[in-house]
Amino acid sequence: MDIALSRGSQILAFNASSSVSAKSSRRSSLAITDTSWPAKGVGPSLSHLQTVVVRAEKRPTWLPGLEPPPYLDGTLAGDFGFDPLGLGEDPESLKWYVQAELVHSRFAMAGVAGILVTDLLRVTGIRNLPVWYEAGATKFDFASTRSLLIVQLILMGFVETKRYMDFKNPGSQAKEGTFFGLETALEGLEPGYPGGPLLNPLGIAKDIKNAHDWKLKEIKNGRLAMVAMLGFFVQASVTHAGPIDNLVEHLSDPWHKTIIQTLAGSGS
Repeated sequence: MDIALSRGSQILAFNASSSVSAKSSRRSSLAITDTSWPAKGVGPSLSHLQTVVVRAEKRPTWLPGLEPPPYLDGTLAGDFGFDPLGLGEDPESLKWYVQAELVHSRFAMAGVAGILVTDLLRVTGIRNLPVWYEAGATKFDFASTRSLLIVQLILMGFVETKRYMDFKNPGSQAKEGTFFGLETALEGLEPGYPGGPLLNPLGIAKDIKNAHDWKLKEIKNGRLAMVAMLGFFVQASVTHAGPIDNLVEHLSDPWHKTIIQTLAGSGS
């Protein structure tokens, strides 16, 4: 009789045979490759073996070998069991944190792209633009800073209010008459994932219930972008330059411009 046991991600095949002699018809042995485990005393034969315990492969976690908390069961996109402060113990709070991380990820991705593109245009001389951390002080001819701030507060407040209402009552913001007759153009797929031809022009992940891979890619890139934004903040406070400036300076002499100066700065 052949038995296959799963151990981690490996499948080990075992050959089991029972030998019955004339003197002892109730003794059996289990042979595994070249190692035999003789039965001690009188035990059940292999024909009585009805259950084989299979150990399932553990899902990846942020720290290998760490047991994730029970409320992070791996069903959420990008769930690697990371919650050292236990913020997600309450199911309702966890739902909101998922949406909050998603929005911050998208803002970070847009911010990183905007900073890199404008910094590249500035460094190459294509456009006369301020460095990203001074862009907020730029004066425009078409409107004052106060006017721009008021318009931004109204527009962002409107969008964020509708997002919150859709979170509290999924699908409520897609009803006719809730957005100037443009509901079908902005028809959402589920809370946090708007759709329609305006917000999903390529028709990606129309079947949102089976779009786990797309969700995972988005949240991974979003987390990377949030870390990049943190790096931009620290970089600007130390070097008082944009990311492209720092990259050019680093590539000009990596050993002296980056490593030696960093070591000298840390030792001073």
